[in-house]
Amino acid sequence: MSLVVELNVGGELYTTTVGTLKKFPGSKLAEMFNMSKPPRPDSQGRIFIDRPGTHFRPILDYLRSGQLPTHSIPEVYREAQFYEIQPLVKLLEETPQIFGEQVARKQFLLRVPGYNENLELMIRIARAEAVAARCSGVVVCAVRTEEDAARCLDALQTLETDKRSVVKFGPWKASPAITDLLDCVKMDIEAQGYCVSYQPYAAEKGFRIKSSDYFYKFTFTWW
Repeated sequence: MSLVVELNVGGELYTTTVGTLKKFPGSKLAEMFNMSKPPRPDSQGRIFIDRPGTHFRPILDYLRSGQLPTHSIPEVYREAQFYEIQPLVKLLEETPQIFGEQVARKQFLLRVPGYNENLELMIRIARAEAVAARCSGVVVCAVRTEEDAARCLDALQTLETDKRSVVKFGPWKASPAITDLLDCVKMDIEAQGYCVSYQPYAAEKGFRIKSSDYFYKFTFTWW
């Protein structure tokens, strides 16, 4: 009979068997219960795993009966990756939530040059302008094609002359439109805990193009 064990996963308590935990021998979870490397106990002698305890229950349900989670899919997916339970990882990658994020959105963003660096630059600019202010704004230029980029050159030079910082995204070789890119920027900045919105950038004197087609203002609200 498989040994019954008590687990303390991030403060959540579980009772199961070593056989269940070692169901997939190549996983990190199975390796944790390799007797040559005894897992560390907590103060009560329970085996301690320093991971989010809430999302371990769906992991355990899958190991016991093959049951797939129906809630908190992204969080369970992250834990399945950590424990290296590859069959569960692959099944979760077929769910709409993970498929849409990993195959559609992230693959699009990989085609936007310097996307993550631009997000960091936007946040730095916004924080620099936040002193004694409730909101701070960042101007973004989003161009999908080389032709769009060429149309924006004069406007960018005008903003630079006025010493306005502009973060430029694109061009990119993928089907999503400029508004799709802007929604991704908003989503990823909000995921870092910021409150942000965007709207077309109001045209100013010296612009030779319709600024709302390519220029947008992201507003960070601090309080």
